[in-house]
Amino acid sequence: MTTDIAGNLHRVRERIEKALDRSGRPGAEVVLVAVTKTLPVETVSRAIAAGQLEFGENRIQEAEGKIPHLAGTAPVRWHLIGHLQSNKARRAAELFDMIHSVDSAKLAGRLDQACAALGKVLPVLLQVDLGEEETKFGVSRAGLRDLARALSECRSLKLNGLMTIPPFLEDPEQVRPFFRELRRLRDSLEQERPGCLGDGHLSMGMTHDLEAAILEGATIVRVGTAIFGERAHG
Repeated sequence: MTTDIAGNLHRVRERIEKALDRSGRPGAEVVLVAVTKTLPVETVSRAIAAGQLEFGENRIQEAEGKIPHLAGTAPVRWHLIGHLQSNKARRAAELFDMIHSVDSAKLAGRLDQACAALGKVLPVLLQVDLGEEETKFGVSRAGLRDLARALSECRSLKLNGLMTIPPFLEDPEQVRPFFRELRRLRDSLEQERPGCLGDGHLSMGMTHDLEAAILEGATIVRVGTAIFGERAHG
């Protein structure tokens, strides 16, 4: 049975709009990033045909086999949402339009050098580890300010906000405190140094908890399963 990608996209967008209404943010824009990890080029092409233009990949190696094949088909934007090793910064800078997972000054420096060589200014988000899980990456709350200051020295990176991946909890209401904390951290940084986070994006919320994330201020949600089915987790 073929997945109804167009119908699923419509339903996810309806969920986003309803959550925005509930949050008191009607008319606000939430960027829907369709997570395409493990999915073939043909599936991504169907999503593009259905009007989806923002896509997220987790790994450089997989993205290399996908992004070039779709170049020029539409004004698609690619987001790296998975962990990035600093030795792959050059390739990431070449492939992606935004990176959500900057978590160290070393990685920022490598990306900055790569983008300078490419003549490119790359929007990035700082990944913050709020759940303190061993399997998750991200800068700590304590290290966030120093990392944000380090990014301000990078001439070819545009710091544009924060991202987090909270612990998976069945009840989305139990996840809301993590989303609320990311918003608090963003607002605190912006109060201390106005404009330091650019557009002030909050990349948070996936298939099962996107409403909770939007209620707490999400501006980007990363959704796989609700669009493509169980092959893409997110």
